[in-house]
Amino acid sequence: MRDHITDGYTALTEKEKQTLRLIVRGHDAKSTARHLGLSVHTINERLRDARRKLAVSSSREAARLLLEREGAAPYSVGDKQIGEALLGEAVGQQSSPENGGGAKRPAWIIAGVALMSLILALAAIASMPQAMQAPADNTSSATARTAEVEAAARQFLMLIDQGKWEESYALTTASFQKLNTSKVWAEVSEQARPPLGALVSRTMISHDDVPTPPHGYEVVKFRTTFANKANAIEKVSLEREGNGWRVAGVTIE
Repeated sequence: MRDHITDGYTALTEKEKQTLRLIVRGHDAKSTARHLGLSVHTINERLRDARRKLAVSSSREAARLLLEREGAAPYSVGDKQIGEALLGEAVGQQSSPENGGGAKRPAWIIAGVALMSLILALAAIASMPQAMQAPADNTSSATARTAEVEAAARQFLMLIDQGKWEESYALTTASFQKLNTSKVWAEVSEQARPPLGALVSRTMISHDDVPTPPHGYEVVKFRTTFANKANAIEKVSLEREGNGWRVAGVTIE
């Protein structure tokens, strides 16, 4: 890597790196600010300073250079991330939102690109009985959607629990597979998942629609206990692809 890139990386603050890691995951300044509990102005200042230090004009390019640099100097075992450029090692680490106070870090980050489109269609109301029926229909639709997304997330996590890396890779999005080979996925998964031990319990605690550009994605969160780690939080990001839901990223904290 060029010397000025190395110097620029060294000059980056941890907060600037944290912001760039979110940018490469598909966030823009607005959604990054919301994720970290900060103002858009603060995020734009961080991105501006990062671009200046790395001598690039694009925040996406700055994020790409960060991933390349961290791929050459991976974090310690337990802080894993797959990003761009088909990295053979874990390459990233993301802090918790700053307004949370502590510096709690995820134990395992598998980052993909979230590109799931959510379109809400509103039918014309022709009569009062139809209007009264709509809320019940919407609730039923939302419940069915949550069940469908949860089932897809559980199927993916079950394959990871069983060490079936190729099968779980097959359930990821096209954009994720474009950034990561099955070999990279298997290597990082083998380092990150087995140390947690066997699954003891897994309970879904939330399902959110995250409106990040360009189309948003669904995030299902589980409270999970493993043999070697109690009360872990698993977050699976999914997007609609074809006739089903595919995984864009997973985090275990």
